[in-house]
Amino acid sequence: MALPQSAFKDREFLAVIGDEDTVTGILLAGVGHVTAPPDSQKNYLVVDQKTEDSTIESSFEQFTKERKDIAILLINQHVADRIRAKVDNYNAAFPAVLEIPSKDHPYKAENDSVMKRVQKLFGE
Repeated sequence: MALPQSAFKDREFLAVIGDEDTVTGILLAGVGHVTAPPDSQKNYLVVDQKTEDSTIESSFEQFTKERKDIAILLINQHVADRIRAKVDNYNAAFPAVLEIPSKDHPYKAENDSVMKRVQKLFGE
């Protein structure tokens, strides 16, 4: 069953949650966006060792539930592992959540929530 156009017509931005190198690369590609004042929300979060899991969860919730202009959320897999329960429980069509590798952390298909759903679908 196809979603009505109203479910996705205003979704025009990518959001990124990741390490500094990943976010910098995405921003250099021209994806960065800041909403108009007074709230001035960014469409990215730079995560390092000092970033608390609650901050990551808060950004994930904001990008997936509160903001209706985000079409795709890219999240580094090693960051997604820190909030794995939230990522695994997310099942909405929009925004699409895609786990991506980082320079220092290789991609592991067995940890990816989307790949787990695909394997379950095919009975593997």
